[in-house]
Amino acid sequence: MADDQGDRISTFIARLTDALGPKGVSTDAHEIDPHISDWRGRWKGSTPVLVKPASTEEVSAAMTLCAAYGLAVNPQGGNSGMVNGSVPQGEVLISLKRMNKVREVDVLNDAMTLEAGVILTRAQEIAEQNDRLFPLSLGAQGVAMIGGLISTNAGGVQVLRYGMMRDLVLGIEAVLPDGRVWNGLRGLRKDNTGYDLKHLFIGAEGTLGVVTAATLKLFPRPAVKETAWVTVASPTKAVELLQLAKAASGGAVTGFEIVPQLGLQLVLRHIPDTRDPLPSGLPWRVLVELSLPREEGARDMMESLLADAIGREIVADAVICGSEAQKAMVWKIRENIAVAERAHGKALKHDVSVPVSRVAEFMERGAALAHTMSPGADVIAFGHVGDGNIHFNITPPPGADQERFVEQDGLPLSKAVHDLIASLNGSISAEHGIGRLKRDELAWRKSAVEMDMMRAVKRALDPDGRMNPGRVL
Repeated sequence: MADDQGDRISTFIARLTDALGPKGVSTDAHEIDPHISDWRGRWKGSTPVLVKPASTEEVSAAMTLCAAYGLAVNPQGGNSGMVNGSVPQGEVLISLKRMNKVREVDVLNDAMTLEAGVILTRAQEIAEQNDRLFPLSLGAQGVAMIGGLISTNAGGVQVLRYGMMRDLVLGIEAVLPDGRVWNGLRGLRKDNTGYDLKHLFIGAEGTLGVVTAATLKLFPRPAVKETAWVTVASPTKAVELLQLAKAASGGAVTGFEIVPQLGLQLVLRHIPDTRDPLPSGLPWRVLVELSLPREEGARDMMESLLADAIGREIVADAVICGSEAQKAMVWKIRENIAVAERAHGKALKHDVSVPVSRVAEFMERGAALAHTMSPGADVIAFGHVGDGNIHFNITPPPGADQERFVEQDGLPLSKAVHDLIASLNGSISAEHGIGRLKRDELAWRKSAVEMDMMRAVKRALDPDGRMNPGRVL
């Protein structure tokens, strides 16, 4: 039986090579190896073959053959995910790296059409070269690809102003599990002709098909960004500052990130060329960024906002970045908290969201819960206060076995954190997705009606369950 299966896979690979050419297929272990483990080194997988299509037609040919042979498929972008969704577990691995063409930039329509393998930083550059802004920005933007960002409905640091990836997509092209191509690359902001099918694929984590290209929204580039680093006494004060900033700027807040004292200390300890912009004994920092259409009056607006916040005793102290280098420094601190945390050791990680009005309550109650259930543990809570998404991470108590804490002993604490999130009408996955990591929990946290609806969509598009099996559902 094993020999028959081996012969079948060999025949499949031979036919695949005929269809895509030798550049499109690899069984070389050294080439495959970087694709079968996640970037954090937590999960390791396997695949019989790495497929490297260079066009939608080649993706279609590969998917048609996979369907003919009944083989499961794992689509992969930059493999920068956090929930074990893109590491293959024996499936045929389709990497979209070679599909990195710019198909069109339509400046008058404020849109660009890119293939799935375009890296996010390249997408940002393309927009800038056309005097436009593509606002998606996140820590992994140097490796994350458009297809993966769509499939995981990525968030990042500017969701407050511009929304999630879902809000930035006008149309997509996707290859269905049977190899058929759906071209939905319409650069329309109004199209009221039935179901908006693109939304099925956004956030589906590759379980319904392979996204091969997308038409994305562009925005006017702000004339100036004013950035401030602020000290506050509590998350409650941070939320108060957010409301004040939104009102004072007319909704021009594009970044609003909370940083704990411990997170700052870890960055200063582990990340080279960083320094504290505003030394203080207070437990919290907030990074505030306004994006404005005119330079005139921009600095005055930030100064007035901060003076008002200090006068109301919302903010203790603040510094406004006076140069691009200073702006880069404060963003470097924020974006490297997770990296510094990893250098510090393992932690229970929670990518959660609640209504903005309940962020402070969650952070305070969550910290109390952690300290009660795991005395001596440290909480590193940081992230996107502006959209209610907090990365709530808990380090093991001193002397604890870190691996055992993360994989076993800390699980009741994680469940308690997620129970708290549920009681606050929040989500256990704000921007990282479900993957394999949270699949089982999703099944019992969502209502039976929601799960039935999701499974019905899955059956309709992937009746054989071959697309990224074991992820999400």
